[in-house]
Amino acid sequence: MTKPLADRIALVTGASRGIGFATAKALAKAGAHIVATARTQGGLEELDDEIRKEGGNATLVPLNLTDSDGIARLGAGLHERYGKLDIIVGNAGVLGPSSPIGHIELKAFNDVMAVNVSANFQLIRCMEPLLKQSDAGRAVFITSGAANKATAYVSPYAASKAALETLARAWAQETANTALRVNLFNPGPIRTRMRATLMPGEDPETLDTPEQVAEFIVPLCAPDWTETGKFYDYKTRTLMGFRSPA
Repeated sequence: MTKPLADRIALVTGASRGIGFATAKALAKAGAHIVATARTQGGLEELDDEIRKEGGNATLVPLNLTDSDGIARLGAGLHERYGKLDIIVGNAGVLGPSSPIGHIELKAFNDVMAVNVSANFQLIRCMEPLLKQSDAGRAVFITSGAANKATAYVSPYAASKAALETLARAWAQETANTALRVNLFNPGPIRTRMRATLMPGEDPETLDTPEQVAEFIVPLCAPDWTETGKFYDYKTRTLMGFRSPA
C-alpha cells in the first residue's frame, strides 16, 4: 500500500527531541523523507536510528538556526538535491528567561527572538521557492497559547510566539492563491523538556506525549489539507480562524 506522504520531502526543525523528534518520526512513518535539523548531533542520530527501524530514511543537518547563512546553504542544498520541498515543520524554539520584564537583559530577549522569530523568517525566505515547486507545499509552525494570553514572566517567549503567528498568517495571505498552505499548531502543555523547565513541580504523567501531538500535526502536512492561515488547537482538537478584537 502506498503511504500518504510517499515521495514527499519534509524539513523538520528542532528534530532532536520533543515534538520535533516525534513529528519527524510520524512523517517518516507516513512515507516522507525527513530532513532533520537541530543543534544536537546525538539527538539527530537517535532520530535517524528510530526512523530506520521503521523502514524510513532521513538526512541529518546539524544546524544552529541563528546561523542565517547556514539556513540559506540548506535551501541551496535542498534545491540541488531535490529541486523542491513539500513540507516544513517550524518546531525549533527556546523558552528564554522566566522573570519579570524589568529583570530580563536585552541580550536574553534578543536571543529568544533570534530563534523563535528571525530564524523562521529566514526559513520562509529560503524555503518558499522550494515549497512552490511542490504540487502541495505545506508549512506548519508550532506556536503557544502564551502568544494570545500574554503570559506573565515569560514575556520574551510570549512576544516571540505572537510575532511568529503574525508572520505565518501574513505569509498565508501572500500565498493564498498558490498551492502552498501555511498554518499554525498550538500543542498546549505537553510532556517536553521545555515544559518541565517552566513547571518543575508538575507531574509529567498528567500531560500528553509528543507522540500523541505528532499524530495531529501530520494531517496538516498532507496534500489533501486545504486550509491556510488557520490555527489548530490540540487541547480542544479545534481548527480556528483569526479575527480582529471586538
